[in-house]
Amino acid sequence: MPSLPDTLCHLNGRTLPLCDAKVSVLDRGFLFGDGVYEVVPVYGRRLFRFDEHMARLERSLAKLRIANPHRREEWLAIARELVAAQPADDQMLYIEVTRGVAPREHVMVEGLAPTVFVMSNPSKPPTAEQRHQGVACITARDFRWERCDIKSVSLLGNVMARQMSADRGAVETILFRDGWLTEASASNVWVVHEGALLGPPKSEYQLEGIRVDLLAELCEDCGIAYNLRPLSEADVLAADELLLSSASKEVLPVTRLDGEQVGHGALRGKPGPVYARLYEAYQRAKREQSI
Repeated sequence: MPSLPDTLCHLNGRTLPLCDAKVSVLDRGFLFGDGVYEVVPVYGRRLFRFDEHMARLERSLAKLRIANPHRREEWLAIARELVAAQPADDQMLYIEVTRGVAPREHVMVEGLAPTVFVMSNPSKPPTAEQRHQGVACITARDFRWERCDIKSVSLLGNVMARQMSADRGAVETILFRDGWLTEASASNVWVVHEGALLGPPKSEYQLEGIRVDLLAELCEDCGIAYNLRPLSEADVLAADELLLSSASKEVLPVTRLDGEQVGHGALRGKPGPVYARLYEAYQRAKREQSI
């Protein structure tokens, strides 16, 4: 068993070493996955699009009828304390809120004090080689539940999907529900067609990634057409470029899908020009939109 780090974390109002943090076995997050989480990127010890992440946390909590335990300023104070305690400049801040502790019962128990856990770890960005050559993905049927719009800690379906790609030496599993693109196991998925960036429409079948709105802004800045519409498996397979986006990946090119090269002509199997423009725009946004 690997040893746990002794970096500081926040648990229910206390700051303590991560290796000493404990929660009750009757916590509903442990028993039912009854809770939500957020992951906020940190660049140069500055939080990226913090308000947008807090707004999504609030939406997820509301959908599960869990009261937000902190105001925005309180969350920010907790985050900054933990970010300052980490030796790394670039980090990933993890926030989890569960319904709290109660005797095991499926009904949503009212009046519980939510369990609040926050930690920050060094980020693990894609390698220079992955950015230069692109990455491999596989496809699979989306077998997860139908409320993927909630950023729930109930992630077993996502874990199983991600393991499928890990077993095949790929970085992601791109998922289709009844033949239509939803998302990947831990990323949003984008198709480039004739210079336009296309993504599936927002729905309960996928998480509303923070980068969905961010990429819309970056496309407007770069003069790239942007549209959210239903995308079939055939649309994905015929893409000129295929991209992933997430807090850790930022925006990342997919150049191999199910063993076949992505794209056409001279750019087949290589990162494309839309990716290059969006990646550079993303780096500018990191400098301008962090607090």
